[in-house]
Amino acid sequence: MSRKTMWRRPVRAVAAAVLAVVMAGCAGGPGDGPDGGAEPTSSASAEQRQPSTAAKPPAVDPGWPRWGFTHTGISANNINPRFERTVAQALSRTPMLQNQHIMGFGALNPQPRRDEYFWEDLDSRTTFTKESGGTQIITLCCAPDWMKGGPEGQPSLEGWGHLEDAPYPEHFDDYAKLAATVAERYPDVEYFMVWNEFKGFWPNHSRPADYKGYTQLYNKVYDAVKAVRPDAKVGGPYLGFDSNKGGHSELRGDWGVINQNVLDAFTYWFENKKGADFIVVDGASPTDAHELLPDEFGALGKFSAVTQWLRKKTGNMPIWWSEWYFEPEDGTVWPENKRLAVQAASMMEFVRSGAATALYWNPQAKSGPCKGCMWDPRTGEPLGTQRLIGDFATWFPAGAELDDVSSSDPEVRVLAQPERLLLVNTADKRVTTEVDGKEYDLKPYEVKWSPR
Repeated sequence: MSRKTMWRRPVRAVAAAVLAVVMAGCAGGPGDGPDGGAEPTSSASAEQRQPSTAAKPPAVDPGWPRWGFTHTGISANNINPRFERTVAQALSRTPMLQNQHIMGFGALNPQPRRDEYFWEDLDSRTTFTKESGGTQIITLCCAPDWMKGGPEGQPSLEGWGHLEDAPYPEHFDDYAKLAATVAERYPDVEYFMVWNEFKGFWPNHSRPADYKGYTQLYNKVYDAVKAVRPDAKVGGPYLGFDSNKGGHSELRGDWGVINQNVLDAFTYWFENKKGADFIVVDGASPTDAHELLPDEFGALGKFSAVTQWLRKKTGNMPIWWSEWYFEPEDGTVWPENKRLAVQAASMMEFVRSGAATALYWNPQAKSGPCKGCMWDPRTGEPLGTQRLIGDFATWFPAGAELDDVSSSDPEVRVLAQPERLLLVNTADKRVTTEVDGKEYDLKPYEVKWSPR
């Protein structure tokens, strides 16, 4: 099908609007944003969060892809060809990972009927990824309606409300077959993540998840994909590491307590999976009650704690953060400089703790302001978030050598490799600090990159 036809199908306009609503309900947050709370951190807490020795890099080859983003309900290929070219050209300057779900989040049902496939949306997104120089990832989620009690055909407006439903167990084989068909159709896609946040397998987070059901589905998908694509890399369980202020759990810190049901679900999957090439999780630094403990920057320690727990639990397998969030969803609004400062500090946690990969959930819109967007919805030009992710992709790829560098002012967080230095002012005031034998003057919440 020609690219011109892709732009003008009426169903795409309807689907984009529907999927944007669905995506907002499923994503769990806008995907990007430093925290609120302008009180500066104490020297003691800052010292505790900045280890005196640099962490070892992830246990992956230097070529392993580390930074990237997920396409959501509206992306660069949903506007017009000129807009798409503008975004693609900007992304191609710093290639990174790009992830797309097979259904929802910008894609219509890939198998509306048992004997009928629909590939237009996936083709459009994967084509864009290649045109922009990205490394492709496909998330094997979600499931056609007929696999979960619904009718055949493309979903109605009401049908999209069931996007988060899991396929019925009697259709696990059908879904595994669909996953294998996807893997065969896109032979240049190397990485596949199985399902998304236990959707349909965990309706009530105060109770244990149906981790046995998810593991059964995962194993069938893993076997099916590997049977047709032995070269493919498959990961799971794409489990959200929720946290609360208190509770019983083996994983806790001043940032809160991980829900023990999460740890139990992960442990069961890990001990009963057929195999995995990498581990997939997601999470947010605020608690489920939108609390930032002990403050917006201190809460980011959760990302390091979870990554380290997973590396120990799995024997140092590559840890992927498929989504991460750092801004409370309680109506809090931060100025852009603060949002970027917290995002930068969160990415520093992934580097220090040895996370192999982190994917940003890009909350793109078609028009108007879009907080946290990677590119301007009107022009396609890169925004601060895209530049920040690009800088990390350039200077802190997998296997990057970290140097032990500290700041004379505890308000300033520092990350260094032999050629580049990153400084983040965590205070809402000007700060002067000495780093690596040089003095730096930083504006409130400034993120500064400096050669060494």
